[in-house]
Amino acid sequence: MKYNIICKKVELADSSKEKVLRKVEKLSKFFHNDTECRILIDEQREHMVVEITFPYKGFLIRAEARDRELLAAVDTCLNNIDRQIRKNKTKLAKRLRDTEIESYDIDFSNDSEAKDDEFRVVKVKRFSAKPMSVEEAILQMNMLNHDFFIFTNPDTMETNIVYKRKDGDYALIEAVK
Repeated sequence: MKYNIICKKVELADSSKEKVLRKVEKLSKFFHNDTECRILIDEQREHMVVEITFPYKGFLIRAEARDRELLAAVDTCLNNIDRQIRKNKTKLAKRLRDTEIESYDIDFSNDSEAKDDEFRVVKVKRFSAKPMSVEEAILQMNMLNHDFFIFTNPDTMETNIVYKRKDGDYALIEAVK
């Protein structure tokens, strides 16, 4: 497995990086050898924020945790990822049995230029909206732990959005031209 550790606002000693990698390697049993793991470590207000992202069978699995201790935050992330994989293992197998979904191309870039202070865009994420069913989009949204997800409806080839409502149900927004 390949690991990409990104440190923001914090410098880690090699020994700390090795400890983090040893912990993350415990999840390697779920992934192929060529899988790339992205580990983002940031310090915010005396807390360590850790975000771990793995591609898994065409989906992205992501967990984020904050704690005063780096290794505690890493443990929380890894527990969340392990739980997501185990919870969604049968759903993923069922969804992916008939078709193979390509990996998502995601560009994690920051855009710090702002033209208007009132509506300042501080981060831009770009990804290709792959064709998938509504159920697959909801599954992907839940595995990313997001409140919404943008995808292409394979029947209409239109951009759709699913989101989680406050009552716990899901809603679909269909774009029309």
